[in-house]
Amino acid sequence: MDYEGELVVVIKKKAFNISVDEALDHVLGYSVGNDVSHRGWQIERGGEPEPQYSMGKDADGWAPWGPAIVSTSIIPDPQTLQLTTKVNGVMKQNDTTANMIFGVAEIVSFFSMGITLQPGDVIFTGTPAGINLGAPNPVWLVDGDVVEVGLTEIGTCTNKFSDLDEDELYY
Repeated sequence: MDYEGELVVVIKKKAFNISVDEALDHVLGYSVGNDVSHRGWQIERGGEPEPQYSMGKDADGWAPWGPAIVSTSIIPDPQTLQLTTKVNGVMKQNDTTANMIFGVAEIVSFFSMGITLQPGDVIFTGTPAGINLGAPNPVWLVDGDVVEVGLTEIGTCTNKFSDLDEDELYY
């Protein structure tokens, strides 16, 4: 199991096939998310020749977010936030949303091309460097680990990892 600290976007109003310039007008606010990822499932069950990454991200409880939704009036530019992720108090990720591969406006516009975004929809935006996937010596989450994902202006989403019995999960 892996952690991914992410900026979360909450949609304010219906959006379908909107431009990048229109995208932020459809955003209610922002929050903090921990995109928990079962890397084995992504790779082993994801398909050939490339893994299908959502396979290891879709189980109940694997995308905790909060503690609040902060309005766009308080955060007018979502690409100016500092994101940190700690595991058991040890810093694992420390980067800014300015370094996201795709900005929030691009992400919202892109998603709106294929689906109608509705008020209350939540979008996890991606993670900076520092996750275990691809690391030379990964240290995966184990039962009892505490993951803290923080974003300036928003707060910290803290979660205690509980190792799951695979028989409890659906396939």
